[in-house]
Amino acid sequence: MREITLLDLLKNGVHFGHQKSHRHPKMEPNIFTVRNGVHIINLEKTLEKLIEALEFIRKTAQEGGQLLFLGTKRQAKEIIKKHAQSCGMPYLTERWLGGLFTNFTNVSRLQKKLKKFEEEKQSGELEKYTKKERSKFEKEIEKLDRLVGGIKEMHSLPNAIFVVDIREEKTAIREASKKNVPIVAMVDTNTNPDPINYVIPANDDATKSIEFITGLVAEAVNEGKMQVKQNHSEDKKSKEATVKS
Repeated sequence: MREITLLDLLKNGVHFGHQKSHRHPKMEPNIFTVRNGVHIINLEKTLEKLIEALEFIRKTAQEGGQLLFLGTKRQAKEIIKKHAQSCGMPYLTERWLGGLFTNFTNVSRLQKKLKKFEEEKQSGELEKYTKKERSKFEKEIEKLDRLVGGIKEMHSLPNAIFVVDIREEKTAIREASKKNVPIVAMVDTNTNPDPINYVIPANDDATKSIEFITGLVAEAVNEGKMQVKQNHSEDKKSKEATVKS
């Protein structure tokens, strides 16, 4: 894992919290001070908790686990999609599908439907329909892709979830807690950290802060995956050496 410094966090504006009037009392231990009526997050706490969260993510990926990236607010959408794709993990950027965790079979039907349409489109099977019917199919594919395109290869509940804004994603947090899916999240000064397993005290509004933290999460996933490959390679070499001797 690459070294992360307090200066890195500072440069990326991770320390800017919300207005003093919006403070959640349970975030008090993570607040350093108030400047111009705005809370300043204690970056020493952020660094400590960020390293702990990244280690959990790295270990999850190393054990072959899936991490679902979630960020549906405007500032987070493209960042979440880009970094989830960079480490081959599922993601949601449009809206949380109610029952995704608590009633996964319903969502899996949508995944299968999207795959079926995509296969038919690729094979040219849709060409047998009229222009109007094809247009209808195209719209349906677009709609399904927006809803489940990022999770179409997620065949069961993920091993953990990374969330940018827990206030925005209340339903997801509730469902993850109910199904005991560990939650890693950026938690700002205006939210209750209690439901979160791995709290990263951070500015969850600025794109720079979201980009920085989400990028580190993707790196941790890739490090975990790389470790698996290295272990397989070492096992293979060890077996070959045993056979030769």
